[in-house]
Amino acid sequence: MNFWFAVLRQMGRNLRQTWASQCMTLLTVSLSVLIFAFFYLIYTNMLNAGDKLGDDLRLIVYLQDEPGPEMQEQLRRKITDFDQVQEIKFISRAQAYERFAKQLGQNKDVLEDMPTDFLPPSIEVTPLKTLRSLNRVKLFSEYLSKLPVTLKVQYGQDWVERFFYFIRLLSIVVILSGSLLILTTVFMVAYTIRLTIMGRQAELELLRLVGATNDYIRTPFMLEGLMQGFFGSTFGLVSLYSLYQWIKIRFSGPGILYLFNFTFFTPDTIVLIIIASILLCTVGSYMSMQKFLRI
Repeated sequence: MNFWFAVLRQMGRNLRQTWASQCMTLLTVSLSVLIFAFFYLIYTNMLNAGDKLGDDLRLIVYLQDEPGPEMQEQLRRKITDFDQVQEIKFISRAQAYERFAKQLGQNKDVLEDMPTDFLPPSIEVTPLKTLRSLNRVKLFSEYLSKLPVTLKVQYGQDWVERFFYFIRLLSIVVILSGSLLILTTVFMVAYTIRLTIMGRQAELELLRLVGATNDYIRTPFMLEGLMQGFFGSTFGLVSLYSLYQWIKIRFSGPGILYLFNFTFFTPDTIVLIIIASILLCTVGSYMSMQKFLRI
């Protein structure tokens, strides 16, 4: 009990003597966590959006002529030879015309002088979720384009490629911001602890001479790092949540947030970010103290 009372008293003295640098470190940790969490939040939501959009991914194979029952069976076998698919649906010229007229709605009058068989027949192929990587979809598309009587294959190539590249770019940004969080957190906390040690070096040397253990000397500084990690990450996440709520209120109504069901972090993710920040700050404190204790 006396040990922890003395440790907390030492920590309070450290905080009073270096409050300016402590505040700067706290602000740096908060900003680092805010930057990392901001991009990570976008990244996780885009991954969820990709999964939902992937549910509607279909490859449309336009055909030269309507296949008969025998040809349909052959095409089914050839398609499943590449990989198992969720659904294969044949669309006749008449069905394509009905769909197009339904999509036009009130403007379907423009089709009055058009023949009902001017649209090509097609096959709608819905791949399994295991086939959702961009390269795999491309390979499947190239395979389908070589099927007999195939005119063209479409799956929204440009949009899908841009989305995959955007996800890849976000993953790079998340890695970079995570690296920034690690470097700035460890460096700033280590620098702050080093300033405290320099300011109280004579006192710490005296404690060592009178027999104070390394744990007694080290623990107050380790607790400072722990507090910096906890409060810094908490402030950063609270700021991000406030920004998230402001965006939801400001852009309420039909829009991209409702289209993709943009959500905040789960409690487990929040706890992991806070724990990671605490560990990084504690490591920064430990590094500074180890250097001092080896002198």
